[in-house]
Amino acid sequence: MTNQLLDVTIIGGGPAGLNAALVLGRARKKVMIIDEGRPRNMVTREVHGFLTRDGITPREFRRIAKEEISAYPSVSFVADTAVVITGTDGQFQIETAQGQTFASKKVLFAVGMKDEPLDIPGLQEVYGKSAFVCPYCDGWELRDQPLVIIMKGAELMHFAPLISGWTDRFAVCTNGPDELTDAEREELRQNQVPLFDSPIRHIDSSDGSVQQVVLEDGSTVPCTGIFFKPELVTGSDLPRKIGCHITEWGAVVVDDFGKTNVPGVYSAGDAASRMHQAIAAASMGAFVAAVINNELNTEAWGEKG
Repeated sequence: MTNQLLDVTIIGGGPAGLNAALVLGRARKKVMIIDEGRPRNMVTREVHGFLTRDGITPREFRRIAKEEISAYPSVSFVADTAVVITGTDGQFQIETAQGQTFASKKVLFAVGMKDEPLDIPGLQEVYGKSAFVCPYCDGWELRDQPLVIIMKGAELMHFAPLISGWTDRFAVCTNGPDELTDAEREELRQNQVPLFDSPIRHIDSSDGSVQQVVLEDGSTVPCTGIFFKPELVTGSDLPRKIGCHITEWGAVVVDDFGKTNVPGVYSAGDAASRMHQAIAAASMGAFVAAVINNELNTEAWGEKG
């Protein structure tokens, strides 16, 4: 157990948590990052769309970030999982799975999101290798290739025009009823997008490279890549346990400054946004860190008055 009252405990060491730690370290705040080291993006080979880091592996990204943060001695890392939070604003107690306890004035959840188990046989084998969820992250590598989009309903009708900027060679597998209107089906037909609503039997692949999607009706849809909509939940259930409001899609509810409804508790990155990109998470982490720092400084200033 630490005898020192931390200024901020950051739970989660992805881009949001790391960038928050960098900003807070430079602001001379005592910070602890608690992270178990199992980020969602470890299934991918490369991070994209992050200026100066395009194409870097998630592991190398974290290594460089920790190296840069190490220049600020007030920031520490703990390889553990936060499991219990008690107390109130200014005096939180954080307990970890390994039995450590930390006292902290503020808490920042940067816990990201995690995937629910993938229920399509063969999808796990290609996820992060030739099956992806974000075209901004991985669309360039699959440009002009024959793809399968596994989506349905309104999300499909948003995604189809989007992916067409990378390739016009794609088919849609809705894995059951398509949840489309007649007008939406006609829109796909006019754009020469094949539509298959038979349930998916399995995905054939070799060494992580998808080859075809096999449907229950016997149809096969050849492809070299897949985009699909994952089912996500918050990377930790701690925000819910301590009373943070959660959106219907599983994110922590925050205001424009990253504040939750629980005083002294903040959230940033994928856990608090639908913009699931590394650079967006890092940006949000930096901004919310500045908000926290300002609140800490204002409180300290008032105590002296």
